[in-house]
Amino acid sequence: MHRFRPYHRYLRQVKVPLVLSILCGIFYGASSGAGLPLMLNYVFPKVFASADAAAPVALTGWQIALVAAWLPMVFLLRGIADYANVYLLQYAGTRVLEAIRLDYFKKLQVLPLAFFQKRSTGDLISRGIADTSQLQVALVNVTNDLIKQPATLVFAISAVAYLAFREQGVAMVLASLAVVPVCVLPIRFIGKKIVRRAARVQEELGSLSGRMSENLSAIREVRAFGLEDYEARRFSTTTRALIKAQMKVVKYQRALNPMIEFVSALGVSITFIYAYRVGVALEAFIPVVGALFMCYDPIKKLGMVNTELKRGSAALDRLEVVFNEPVDIADPAQPVAVTKLRGDLAFEDVTFHYGPDTPALSSVDVRIPRGTVCALVGPTGAGKSTFANLVPRFYDATEGRVTIDGIDVRAMRLADLRRNIAIVSQEPVLFNDTIANNLLLSRPDASRAEIEQAAKDAFAHDFILEKEHGYDTVIGERGQSLSGGQRQRLALARAFLRNAPILILDEATSALDARTEEQIQQALSRLMVGKTVLIIAHRFSTIRDATKILVFQGGRIVASGDHATLHAANDLYRTLYETQRAAGKA
Repeated sequence: MHRFRPYHRYLRQVKVPLVLSILCGIFYGASSGAGLPLMLNYVFPKVFASADAAAPVALTGWQIALVAAWLPMVFLLRGIADYANVYLLQYAGTRVLEAIRLDYFKKLQVLPLAFFQKRSTGDLISRGIADTSQLQVALVNVTNDLIKQPATLVFAISAVAYLAFREQGVAMVLASLAVVPVCVLPIRFIGKKIVRRAARVQEELGSLSGRMSENLSAIREVRAFGLEDYEARRFSTTTRALIKAQMKVVKYQRALNPMIEFVSALGVSITFIYAYRVGVALEAFIPVVGALFMCYDPIKKLGMVNTELKRGSAALDRLEVVFNEPVDIADPAQPVAVTKLRGDLAFEDVTFHYGPDTPALSSVDVRIPRGTVCALVGPTGAGKSTFANLVPRFYDATEGRVTIDGIDVRAMRLADLRRNIAIVSQEPVLFNDTIANNLLLSRPDASRAEIEQAAKDAFAHDFILEKEHGYDTVIGERGQSLSGGQRQRLALARAFLRNAPILILDEATSALDARTEEQIQQALSRLMVGKTVLIIAHRFSTIRDATKILVFQGGRIVASGDHATLHAANDLYRTLYETQRAAGKA
């Protein structure tokens, strides 16, 4: 259990119901382990002795009824204790599961973007659902059974020892309990076999979730390329691998009970042989056997506890990949207090590596004054997006520093920094919520009038009013009920509403038709006034309002200036421009 010790803090949050559940479990153990064998020893002999003519025992009607009531009373109290134990345990378990999943989700919110580039979405979802559930079982059910089952075992062994000693002394006790320690052997054997196989099951669950998530996110492409059968075969292969891994766990897990039952039966046989040789009477032998059987049931359940611990350990290994991932991008210990920034942006000898390979940016040194509309131009992989991503601290510079108004972005609180930046991506992300709530994401305190004005500025107001519920229309996951142009205009409306001093546009008008693009360009021209704007340009038609153009190649800025200057003096810029012009995109 030391493996789970750091996570016992989750149990402290539900200590009252958990303690009550454990107490009920102990009572259940006492009633099962000792109550039933002692009933066989004391109750039944009294009833049947009254029919023995050689030794008559006169019992009145109410005495017979009282003696007979022992059995239902034992089972009633045992049942109540078991019900309370399970109910309180489930309550504690759901609270623990909620806390684990919330912590997992919170950690995902602060991990660097580089972490998600190395992990599949489906696998991370599987870890947050399947692995947290397995950890909950290990923490709560196992914690309960490690008290409940040993309690049952202790009371049962005590009953065996008492009854056997009373009949034949220590020899009978030793003969009765000789095989109990042997039951530990199959538990250890099965436990070793399950560890690696349980980890494999969790991995295959992650692969299955990843396969399904990938398919659903590309459902249009699957239809377009006729990949339905191909995807079904891939999913079938993944499912088959999961089943194979699960059956290996089942093979060993379900082998435990028969193995323990065989050893238990062997113990009863040894007791039977010894009792026969020393002449133990039947009425004395039956309670001993009953108590002996009560010993083996908790041993079987402890074997299952061991299995759950192994599976929980495998789940914990996967969860700790997230829990133990360092958060490199976080608030500084003593942040510089900032409110509204002006927007003077500077890169001071900045180098950035995604990994040990060639740097994505190398020795970038540039100043972008407030109010500059700066276009980032260059071939794919030249470093344009990386340059823009360093401003809101999606990544941190490996060397050098990025400053706004002379303040290192790493010296500010993330919330303060990002409140001063608006971003419109090439593929806008919308949530399964109302249009109004999607717009409020950029400024939660905005009034309805401000929301509508932002939508008007982005030429989104008219199509919103055409919806059945207007601004209260739920747009579906990723805004699937909207066209590409409508989604882009909502993303632009969020930028208008945020009204931040720094604006990052990643080809923000690419999903619009020519007429709407012209309108948006006019609106953006008004929005850009007084702001520092970074335009990640994939089409040269989008940089006509740029007052400064940075040309990237191989992670370096190889030229800067306006369009006329660069077209005349820089071969790379001229080649890129003329290529797009020939294709009708410039």
